[in-house]
Amino acid sequence: MTPITPENLLSELRRAAVTITGIAAKLTDHDVVAPSELPDWTRGHVLAHISGISNAMARQLEYAARGESIELYDGGFEGRTRAIDLAAGHTIEEHRADVDAAVARALRAFSALDAAGWQEPVSYRGGVVFDGGLALWRELTIHATDLGTGRGPETWSRPFCEQLFEFLADRVPAGDRLVLQPLGLPPVTIGSGGRSTVINGMLTDIAAWLAGRTPTLGSLRATAAADGVDLPALLPWPAGVPVDR
Repeated sequence: MTPITPENLLSELRRAAVTITGIAAKLTDHDVVAPSELPDWTRGHVLAHISGISNAMARQLEYAARGESIELYDGGFEGRTRAIDLAAGHTIEEHRADVDAAVARALRAFSALDAAGWQEPVSYRGGVVFDGGLALWRELTIHATDLGTGRGPETWSRPFCEQLFEFLADRVPAGDRLVLQPLGLPPVTIGSGGRSTVINGMLTDIAAWLAGRTPTLGSLRATAAADGVDLPALLPWPAGVPVDR
């Protein structure tokens, strides 16, 4: 796998930010109330979440710089959901302003880090600032796809897909092992159980499936003991906010 360093993660965050703000700049009020690629969410819900997670991650860094810790969202998961629902119906002008300001705040916080700053502890998943950067990269990149404006998983980079493989290994049920075999690339094994399934396909299709999104290139095939099988069921996405329900 391609190693991710703080320097190239910062570059990826800036690139993802340009993509998100660029998509938002082209949306209309009609677009923002239309369904997104996520069940029961409009594009307004997705934009509200992008603003929320960007501000939340910026806050993690701002507190970490003072040697303090704070929960990711005020009010935890319920607070996150309530804020998204309240902001989802905003006009596109309001959404653009919120997204632009939140993403810029997060980029300022990450850009100000020195080498030690990337390793400061944060409350997000009990990790460090670097983990928060990876999380924001995932959020911005995947939700750019969820907005449903034509930028599908086929646009995801190899480093991003490989990072998803690592992060989403937690979705493999106990007792299972998945051998991910992207076309033309070395295999990646996730999970440590005794039941082995090989997932063949294009790199981005495998990553999209692992992330619970629709593969766009139609290339996925699963085999077990050399026989074709259905794609295995996966556990829920690893949550960064405790869910009490």
